[in-house]
Amino acid sequence: MKSILCMHTFRLTALLILFSSVLQAQVEKRELFQLKTYTFENGTQEQLTHDYLQKAFIPALKKLKIERVGVFKTRPNEKDTLNQLLVLIPFKDFAQFESLEQKLAQDGDYLIQGKEYLQAPYDKAPYLRISSTLLKAFKDMPVLKPSPLDGPRTERVYELRSYESPTEELYRNKVKMFNEGGEITLFNELGFNAVFYGEVLSGSQMPNLMYMTTFANQESRDAHWKLFVDSPTWKYLSALPEYQNNVSLNQQIFLYPTDYSDY
Repeated sequence: MKSILCMHTFRLTALLILFSSVLQAQVEKRELFQLKTYTFENGTQEQLTHDYLQKAFIPALKKLKIERVGVFKTRPNEKDTLNQLLVLIPFKDFAQFESLEQKLAQDGDYLIQGKEYLQAPYDKAPYLRISSTLLKAFKDMPVLKPSPLDGPRTERVYELRSYESPTEELYRNKVKMFNEGGEITLFNELGFNAVFYGEVLSGSQMPNLMYMTTFANQESRDAHWKLFVDSPTWKYLSALPEYQNNVSLNQQIFLYPTDYSDY
């Protein structure tokens, strides 16, 4: 009788361990996402790419169960007058990312709707260049989250930041500062409406991390950052010796969502 009870206890323990492992794996599942940046020389190129994204590319993604696709326009300023469009695409894993082009090539509707873009001649290209960054979501925010803002899209400010680090070790230190250090928690408490925080797996400027926060307008953005900088929590965190000198360059891009963006 005792041996039978021991066997049942062992089996129950094993099942609990297995369930715990599965649950933990689900909790830790982190999305991949691609950030594609289109640079244009003129309005004709931009319009052709808009038409392609809205009528062909995004509908094809949704048929593949790739939802929450963001499309953003840059806000030109005196320092940066480039005309650009950014597309944010989430993937559940690398296999889904790697197989995308093959699946698009097999979608008849996509090929028809995107024909003008896909078969553009060499002297009428729909863009000047495309750059691509592949990221993995931070563990403390494992999936992309569309902003809850519902005001006029052209007034919204989506701020994309890239933090470059001097070395790989200091880069990992900055990622830790966001997660274990509590920087993400502080952003949440202050209502920054983050869309994502991501570790750059492949890009032109490495090592670095990127994240996107959202605000109703420029005034709201400036007010939120003042709260952040003046926060006792941030002052304490940024003064800790363990987090010193982990960022060598902070770059910012201000964006707003297109009418057909999911964000």
